Amino acid sequence: MKVSVRMRWFAWFLFIAGGISLSLWTDKISELHGFSVHFGAAARLIGLLFIVFSFVVARNTGKTLAKYGKEGSVEKFDTNKFVDKGAYSCMRHPMHLGLMFFPFGIALLMGSFSYTVIYAPLTALLIVIMVFTIEEKETIEKFGSVYREYKKRVPAFNLSPGCIKKLFQCC
Repeated sequence: MKVSVRMRWFAWFLFIAGGISLSLWTDKISELHGFSVHFGAAARLIGLLFIVFSFVVARNTGKTLAKYGKEGSVEKFDTNKFVDKGAYSCMRHPMHLGLMFFPFGIALLMGSFSYTVIYAPLTALLIVIMVFTIEEKETIEKFGSVYREYKKRVPAFNLSPGCIKKLFQCC
């Protein structure tokens, strides 16, 4: 069963909005009980850098998919050709890796202790779960043995310096 792009965006919005809402509530309850953590300017700057990183990675990997993953008429945000170029040569889900930094960026920018230690990690975990339960299955259905072989030799996520460098390169 293919999950629509609209449904994925909606789930992503719920993860972020839910995390923000829950963290505001959790932080308020914590303050009422005498527990308060304040983030300085450095933490907020790191948060902003995480958000920028997230957008740069999404843009670059999206452009790579658009350039190499389409043949003929294909819906926006979809591919019909297998791509293993750029960051996709060293990790299977570079865009999702970048997107996992977004909730941490929001958390630090907000200065929210609970979002940073509870809800951002939970959101990142939900992204990983979606990757392995939805994305991987759909990609195997779409590309079959080509993707199975790729999966054997390329990790889902890769934090090696060479691979991270590829996240900043486009097409």
